[in-house]
Amino acid sequence: MPAKEIKELRQSGRLDEALAMAKEELNAQPDNIWCKRNISWVYYEFLKKNVREVNVDGFIENLIKLKDLNLPEEEVMIFDTSAYQIGSMLFKIQKTEPVDFSKVNQIFDNIREFHFTKPSESYSVLMNAFQKGAQNWSRFLDFADWWGLENFMPADYQSEEYNNRQLSALVDKVYGSYCKKLIEGEPKDAFGAIREVNKEKVQQFLPQLDAIIEKHPEYKYLPYYKAQMLMSLGNKEDVLDAFLPFAKQKQNDFWVWGLMAEIFTDDKDLEFACYCKALSLRTPNEFLIKTRQAFTKLLVERALYAEAKTELKNIIAVRESKGWRIPNDITNLTGSSWYAKTKAHANNKELYNKNRAKAEELLYCNIPELVVAVEFVNQHKNILNFVKNQSLHGFFNYEGMLNNPKIGDVLKVRIEPIGNEGFYRALTIKTIEVQSMEDVPAIKEVSGALKIPEGKNFGFLDGVFIPPDVVELNKLSNDDKIKVRSILSFNKSKNDWGWKGYNVLK
Repeated sequence: MPAKEIKELRQSGRLDEALAMAKEELNAQPDNIWCKRNISWVYYEFLKKNVREVNVDGFIENLIKLKDLNLPEEEVMIFDTSAYQIGSMLFKIQKTEPVDFSKVNQIFDNIREFHFTKPSESYSVLMNAFQKGAQNWSRFLDFADWWGLENFMPADYQSEEYNNRQLSALVDKVYGSYCKKLIEGEPKDAFGAIREVNKEKVQQFLPQLDAIIEKHPEYKYLPYYKAQMLMSLGNKEDVLDAFLPFAKQKQNDFWVWGLMAEIFTDDKDLEFACYCKALSLRTPNEFLIKTRQAFTKLLVERALYAEAKTELKNIIAVRESKGWRIPNDITNLTGSSWYAKTKAHANNKELYNKNRAKAEELLYCNIPELVVAVEFVNQHKNILNFVKNQSLHGFFNYEGMLNNPKIGDVLKVRIEPIGNEGFYRALTIKTIEVQSMEDVPAIKEVSGALKIPEGKNFGFLDGVFIPPDVVELNKLSNDDKIKVRSILSFNKSKNDWGWKGYNVLK
């Protein structure tokens, strides 16, 4: 058998001679596996040559020849090795403008019956190459289903660094592309203008997506795509739970709040608050046009015409500065009877700030609210000490969340601990009015005769310590009959809990 001669010819680059000899051998013994192996490696060398020359048609022709050999399943080496050349050619095809996806389709169709090792590095190379053009390739879902999302290598789950840039893990990219294709829907006409989400396919994919989200919370955008898919199913009850992890990470991006507004179209107050939050964030005006247009409709529904005109003027100014067309719905609004007789504001910042808190609370709605009392305030550092009871107390920064808190204020808060020193991060804060101090275990009222020890500037009332500042402010004297509101407080010098008066009621 001329196997040695064929190998020497192909390794020396004399591919035509190697091919002629291999064909002659195969024609003589068409069922001989060794003859098929010999010619398969000649075809492989032609694939390499086609890649170097970016000869796409020649490459596809040699893929077909390799496929037509009908090699058995155990002949994985030729296919695994060819996978690297297939990947290289796909990357070259996808660097051209416009990308010829008909060639990508031909390559896919001709490798479907190749026997690759799964999972393997070479098989992952295939996925990486085909995934590169997923956004514009109509058959990516077909490819991914054929490839099998269970066939990733351990390394595929890890991000990598390239040229001092952190690149997303292959699994992250593939799942993201798969999600986007499902959300995009399948074409229902020849031009792809009408699309419909395959709800059955979405339902089948969601458990797989859930498993990846749970194992890899670092894949930041997958919860966002999950929320969009749930919305496409009309499953709004679960959308928020799916979206929250992503929204927390991206809460400073306006479009996150725009999507939140879409989730809450049935709750007009929440929808309104979400748009206020979106527009309160620092964002270039040209990015906010669609958000402002949606918000303007809500303003008009509420007869907030000055605010609506403010948004419309902003939209028009941006469109005119960019040379963009003014859409008909904007023109219709500016032609409304209220528009001409309404004076716009300089901006709507006050409106945004007044309403955004309700939206911000959504991020932490799965964290229970606690009723606590303010025990001390450091106004210079915007830090307050709070107490719920002897087991739960600490301090947090309230900057931008509270105005002029005072000792004894009752708050509803959502907090999370930071470190071990009693410091917390405030997630949401609301000042509340309580009907009875009995509802707040950290505050109690006592009344009776004040006892001030001789020569001292502080006093006691029914076991409650009345500090010097309270005595001085209220000009209190020994045996005064008073009613005092007090707060549970930790005495560091005595290493014990007690009650401290802060407000004399009468």
